[in-house]
Amino acid sequence: MRRILLPAAGLLPVAVGLLLAAVCLLGVASCGRRAARPAASEAPASVRGFRPVEVPAGVAPAERRAYLRDHYWDRFDFADSLQVREADTLQLVEAFARFAVLLAATPERAADPAPVRALMRRASASRPMLDLFAMLARTVLHDPNSPLRDDELYIPVLEALLAAPYYDDYERIRPEYDLRMARCNRPGEPAADFGYELRSGARGTLRVIEAEYTLLFFGDPDCPACRELGEALVASPMLSEMVERGRLCVVALAPDVDAAAWRRAAASLPASWLDACDTEGRIRSEELYDLRALPSLYLLDAAKRVLLKDTTDVERIEEVIDRRG
Repeated sequence: MRRILLPAAGLLPVAVGLLLAAVCLLGVASCGRRAARPAASEAPASVRGFRPVEVPAGVAPAERRAYLRDHYWDRFDFADSLQVREADTLQLVEAFARFAVLLAATPERAADPAPVRALMRRASASRPMLDLFAMLARTVLHDPNSPLRDDELYIPVLEALLAAPYYDDYERIRPEYDLRMARCNRPGEPAADFGYELRSGARGTLRVIEAEYTLLFFGDPDCPACRELGEALVASPMLSEMVERGRLCVVALAPDVDAAAWRRAAASLPASWLDACDTEGRIRSEELYDLRALPSLYLLDAAKRVLLKDTTDVERIEEVIDRRG
């Protein structure tokens, strides 16, 4: 799968718009549908669906984010089965996207999965409710083209699905696989090592690269988004200077191009990058990296610990490096 690259500026409105469009195109239940008028014995439709929580006046401005993080879903009735049947899916996708933004990692803080774990405990009250929130999380946190994709926030969702008593062995195959891949190369952990060959014929491994930072660039020569991302990396004065000074090593690999085709192809990458090939095919065959979509960037520190996983955000890479000094 190939990714759609989005500008970093104004990310949330663009992200929400893209996610809502995807939901409509996929025909997810009740897209754009209004609920029927409730019977007299039912609660009014106005109290169903997502309603934003109101932050008490006494909460200090510096504590507003923490309050919203912990109370975001307080006005959603997880015990009401009609919340699923009459759900406004577009509204819920947008609400979940804004929830994800509250919890997402920034250069100042790590991702905060605890509220997702608490949310999934509440959603596990019934299978229909759990299925609904699993769909929302999959759309916002797991879809390769979601700008808000985040394995650290998605892991509690997968753990909740596997802990629930509602699914048989066949239904557990996908979340088990997704959880295994989400746990690969997590931020703060050592990146999976692999061997590579350069166009000169020289061979090496990820572990022996000597640089303050290593940027793994998984792409495809025929992928327009990959070329666009490569141009963005080259256009970054900060990253280009770091490459020139030897502080940053960019390793470009095309995991879906076989070794023979790679050897025949003309070099098209900057001479200062390592134009490498996984000639043994271990990255794909052993699933060392989660490469559901290309392009994909992994930023590593000098010890080859993961700083950023599966990103396409050049500005974010610059920010992380800048904050580390």
